[in-house]
Amino acid sequence: MKKEYDFSKLKGRRNPYAGKKKAVGINLSPEVLDYFKELAGKTRVPYQKLIDLYLLDCAKRRKKLSMRWVA
Repeated sequence: MKKEYDFSKLKGRRNPYAGKKKAVGINLSPEVLDYFKELAGKTRVPYQKLIDLYLLDCAKRRKKLSMRWVA
């Protein structure tokens, strides 16, 4: 490995991923985080990416949430 590298001849490139995702704040229950973190450990995919992939799949399939409130 060199001690110094000359980057002056490199051409600038735009980030191809810029603008494709939005940063949001979201509150998740500890059980949800634990589930995705455990899954991340098994799959070696970051848990944030797993959550994003799951929600993207739900959106693409137009999944409807069914909830039953118990009094």
